[in-house]
Amino acid sequence: MNKRLLQTTLKYYVLFSLLVMLLAAPLFFFITQLLYLHETDESLILQKEEFELLYAPELKDNDIAVWNKWNRNIKIDKVQKIISSDTLYSLSYYNNLDKENEPYRVLNSPVIINNKPYLFSARINLVDNKDFIISILMVFTMIILILLVGLYIITKRLSIRLWKPFYDTLEQIEKFEIDKNSHPKLAENSIEEFNRLNQAINKLIEKNTRIYKSQNEFIENAAHELQTPIAIFKGKLETLLQRDDVSEEQFEILDKLNDTTTRLNRLNKNLLLLSKIESKQYNIPEKVLLIEGITNQLDFFKEQALAKNININTALEANTFVEMNLFLSEILISNLFMNAINHNTANGSINVVLHNNSLVFSNTGISKSLETDKLFERFSKVNPSSKGNGLGLSIIKKIVENNNWEVIYRYEDELHIFEIRF
Repeated sequence: MNKRLLQTTLKYYVLFSLLVMLLAAPLFFFITQLLYLHETDESLILQKEEFELLYAPELKDNDIAVWNKWNRNIKIDKVQKIISSDTLYSLSYYNNLDKENEPYRVLNSPVIINNKPYLFSARINLVDNKDFIISILMVFTMIILILLVGLYIITKRLSIRLWKPFYDTLEQIEKFEIDKNSHPKLAENSIEEFNRLNQAINKLIEKNTRIYKSQNEFIENAAHELQTPIAIFKGKLETLLQRDDVSEEQFEILDKLNDTTTRLNRLNKNLLLLSKIESKQYNIPEKVLLIEGITNQLDFFKEQALAKNININTALEANTFVEMNLFLSEILISNLFMNAINHNTANGSINVVLHNNSLVFSNTGISKSLETDKLFERFSKVNPSSKGNGLGLSIIKKIVENNNWEVIYRYEDELHIFEIRF
């Protein structure tokens, strides 16, 4: 399933935010802890320097016990041997009031009182690591929630506003059809990249529209100009076929030329018809009773079907009216009949069913589904040996599109079904 651009963008924003939080939380914890210990150590050293400067010179041996009694976090202990350097370390002490162990940072440092060696021991209470971690986690949770809410608001509000010209352009392009007269109106906006995109699309549409119109005009003009020479050529061939002095061999050659000319004439008329449909020359609709159009041509196609012994069955609703060009309705029905006959088998059948909202032609034929990819393309043939010109289904498709209908092909119960939904 395809995802929208903004949804995909928001997903990557969220993943990036979570990744940053997962990496930054422990990193922030360790850096903060190092800085906290560094500041604590400096505070302990400052206490020692203050003691040496202010209190050590005035203390007597008998004052040390009183000092230790009234100072909870600074102790003076007598030692036999002078310690060479300061020692800093972390240690837990039991708190009788809270009934739990508490972390402390401890400094052991040598001092001289009355020319005697003593051990200066000072400690500072540290925040419990567990509480510290929980506090950091809560802070980062709040930060990530604020970040996600901000990203959501930015994506839903700001991004939608920023990307609106793009979606407007996309909507216009989706509605654009080169065979229609209406062109997309791509408005200018304040974003340079979108303006460049709109300008490129406008140029592309204009260029392809000119080419498309030129092709249609060429086909229509060529088909129109070919009608007269084809008709003259066919008339001359028919005149030659009626001569008494034509040999059997010459007759066969002339007959094949006549068949080829007939196919060429049909191809020329179909191309001219397609060109006229595309150029909207049949866009004046009228109320057409389809049952009349079918019954008017039914007798003719029943005679055509006799060659293959094909049976034509009908089930037609009497009051089915559609808004379309009358001439195109006759062409549509004619092509549906011809397609069902030409691609049928001997002793086969054709079923014509007319409902209020659909016209269905089903026929027997080859025992497999047709390839739908190119079924309605011009000059596409299901059977290469067919005498058709490959434009019948293209004309059907074009007439259906011209009326904003839908044509559906399917293969069911060994029948090839073409359904036109009004």
